[in-house]
Amino acid sequence: MMTNTKFILAFLSFITLSMTTAFAQTGTKVNEKTTALLKQCRMDYGRAMIEKKPELIQSYYSEYVRLMPAFQKTVIGKSNALLYHKAFNNRFVINDFKREEMEVLDLGTQVLELGKLTLRITQKSNSRQQELIGTYLNIWEELDNKELSLITEAWNYNSYYGEIHALLKFEEVPSIHAALLPNVNVTDNISFELAALNRLLDATVTQHDGSVWSQYYTKDAILIPGYHPPRNGRKEIDEYIAMHVKELPVFEALEIRNDRIDNLGSYIIEYASHIASWRNGNASGVGMGKNIRIWRREQDHSLKLFRSMAMYD
Repeated sequence: MMTNTKFILAFLSFITLSMTTAFAQTGTKVNEKTTALLKQCRMDYGRAMIEKKPELIQSYYSEYVRLMPAFQKTVIGKSNALLYHKAFNNRFVINDFKREEMEVLDLGTQVLELGKLTLRITQKSNSRQQELIGTYLNIWEELDNKELSLITEAWNYNSYYGEIHALLKFEEVPSIHAALLPNVNVTDNISFELAALNRLLDATVTQHDGSVWSQYYTKDAILIPGYHPPRNGRKEIDEYIAMHVKELPVFEALEIRNDRIDNLGSYIIEYASHIASWRNGNASGVGMGKNIRIWRREQDHSLKLFRSMAMYD
């Protein structure tokens, strides 16, 4: 009898081979106007953080911008994003803030910006200093007037920094667990395909099956996990997954979800999340997290992860 995992793999092979969506394309370089805009935003962002003037970056945000920080629930909307930045400044003195571009790709009607984040802060309560190094992922959307608006900001950190993580939660800021948002209804080929891929991923992670998990990624993928630096390319990703599955707890239940899907043709941007009921020795609990996942349609019609970032709530 065919196992559930083999059945789902066979099923996915069938549906992806029957798809007629465009083949994979490499994201194109952006034009000079976009390059200048993103550079100016990075400069203004640094000033806003250090000078405690978050209003300097508000003009870049969409009214419905989504902030996806590590250790903070998802923040929705420009006004709530402003409250988040103010809360951050109330708790910390920001000694230095830098964003260094790694890549910027035109995905059609949206632009992907990926880069290195360096943040040096001092806790106001005890004058303790900390340097945080991580990765940021921004998504810009083209408006009707051809201007770009920042619709998504996500970031995580390369290491586990201990007690500082608890201080990166701001309960006073209106925010939500993305995993508790309504799931995208399965109404078309893309939502159907992603639902099937996520059900397979539920089983794959629960079974600690690194060999299947690795097959989700393109050869030139970048995986940005929590507590670890980015993994660039399948070799590094395979090595990370082989190590990571050994660290995973026992999952009594795991549900991988999505609340938004942007179909850009060759690229699909998925706003994903998870709810996990876990057990590890005498400890147990329920955890939630969020992901930004950019899928790419490959030459064989399969849908593979091109860029992926994970953050815990």
